[in-house]
Amino acid sequence: MLKVVIVTDGKYGDRAFETINELFDTAFIELEKPEAIFIDEIVIPERDLKIIESADILIAYTNHPDLTLELVDMFHNQVEWIIVASWKGDGFKNQLMSHGNVTCPYIMCELEENGNPKFDEFVSKIGKPKIVLEYDDDMISDITVLRSSPCGSTAFVAGYLKEKYIGQTPDIEDFPKEAGLKLQHYPCRAAKVRLFSDEECKKQLASGLHKDAFEDAMK
Repeated sequence: MLKVVIVTDGKYGDRAFETINELFDTAFIELEKPEAIFIDEIVIPERDLKIIESADILIAYTNHPDLTLELVDMFHNQVEWIIVASWKGDGFKNQLMSHGNVTCPYIMCELEENGNPKFDEFVSKIGKPKIVLEYDDDMISDITVLRSSPCGSTAFVAGYLKEKYIGQTPDIEDFPKEAGLKLQHYPCRAAKVRLFSDEECKKQLASGLHKDAFEDAMK
């Protein structure tokens, strides 16, 4: 089974662990957050090193840039793929992605296949929301999540709509819009992981991705 390791230095990553652990063999490692802005040396406990080295997919929810850079530099040659969930600045992003097997998504629910077998296996279940609607005549009989956002918001939206619309005929315009609006009620942390003053709100983007997923399912 695909092995996923999530590393954090703070409060982010726990929801992703809960969602991903239901689908893949997943470990959650919390490292001590460095106090200084700049650090000369980062020490990772031996036990954690071995767990990270065993990963196919490493996901970094670390907020301290030096810790993130250290993780990428140390493990990009030992794991199949690294996903950096928290980063700031295009220069830093480009530095991380220069290794070739590192992805820095704007938000985690935009991940899609890239041709790497291990990465594609992961994002077949986790990433950009994908939904299947089943019908009995024109009425919805079931809603299935094929690919979920890491935070679990896709299941939250699907569960709400399933409870409301089973046995009903959804409006082709209003139904996807309601999916996007319901996402706004989920306590999404996307906007808090990495702050930008001049880019699209990440929660609005996540809402749009869920609207699109239900719109595509209706087609």
